[in-house]
Amino acid sequence: MTLLTYTVEAESGHARAGRFETAHGTFTTPLFMPVGTHATVKGIMPDRLRQLHAQVVLANTYHLYMRPGADVIEEAGGVQQFMHYDGPMLTDSGGFQLFSLGHMMKTDDDGVSFQARDYDGSRHRWTPEDNMRIQERIGADIVMQLDQCIGYPARKQDVARTTQLSWEWAERCLRAHQRPDQALFGIVQGGMHLDLRLESARRLIAAEDANRAAGGRRFDGFGIGGYSVGEDHDVMFETLGTVARSLPADRPRYLMGVGNPTTLVRAVREGVDMFDCVLPTRTARMGTAFSSQGRMNLRNAKFTHDFGPLDPDCTCPTCTQFSRAYIRHLVKSNEMLGGILLSIHNLHFLINLMDRAREAVLADAYEEFYRAWMESPAANDY
Repeated sequence: MTLLTYTVEAESGHARAGRFETAHGTFTTPLFMPVGTHATVKGIMPDRLRQLHAQVVLANTYHLYMRPGADVIEEAGGVQQFMHYDGPMLTDSGGFQLFSLGHMMKTDDDGVSFQARDYDGSRHRWTPEDNMRIQERIGADIVMQLDQCIGYPARKQDVARTTQLSWEWAERCLRAHQRPDQALFGIVQGGMHLDLRLESARRLIAAEDANRAAGGRRFDGFGIGGYSVGEDHDVMFETLGTVARSLPADRPRYLMGVGNPTTLVRAVREGVDMFDCVLPTRTARMGTAFSSQGRMNLRNAKFTHDFGPLDPDCTCPTCTQFSRAYIRHLVKSNEMLGGILLSIHNLHFLINLMDRAREAVLADAYEEFYRAWMESPAANDY
């Protein structure tokens, strides 16, 4: 397979199974990608990620730019060398993190100015070109364009403005990005407005056509951003499938920042290939686990004398070694091992779920897989 090329191996309805080659190895889809914002998945050693069959790990450009700095990571030989993880990685552009700074961030046509209130209060300026240079220095296998995100609800005219900036910045990122061993993904924005999202997708495709006509490259995949920003997931699904299937079929489609099990199963059915979210590790640190019986709160007193496995249907290291009673004890005692064990389980649960989804697509039985999931207790996950 040619580097940075996506091959669709099978389809079942709109669901797809594919394969993508990177400089650090091949990954298959559908897949869930653990989030390692600061070049670490909280509480998880890098070798454990491999044991859990994680295929791609995320890091965040904004946070690595602020600490330790792109120069340090570049000096280390890139983000994989820096964190001792020899596998495919993706960096988000940091656009969502800038959006989260609120009034400390100001956007204009050329770029974004921000004050890093969550660090030292220092002031910074990024253009799309700056962002590409930073991500090239960090060195992940997949990088995302600098985009503009907006919360929900928002006035359509405000959503339209951020959507326009996103596709204009996508054109500039495409022209600026130079590393041939890095995949660049454009990002569809548009809030909950189908017309804006379809226009965003059309503009991204037009931008790559123009860039290729000038001797440049195309996008290697597409992110679908701006969902899971306050809306109910049923609202997202009113437009998600149409948007995903409006994108080129020969590139991966990545739904950004969404990570509860049922939403993943539903989104694969709509033609989405890739997912990421902090949810499995963040909720683990709060004492919560996904399971075949639905979402579990290990702080609940009913687990005090329950010496059975966390999830009898799970084969992860947590479920094969530790009881619900012990994990509850750790959680209630604020012992860090509790969050670590639940993080291991939750990551395994989502990674394994996407492996099973892939098997269903390869067997052309995704609809049966989907219906079985939706009728199971596991679907009660939020």
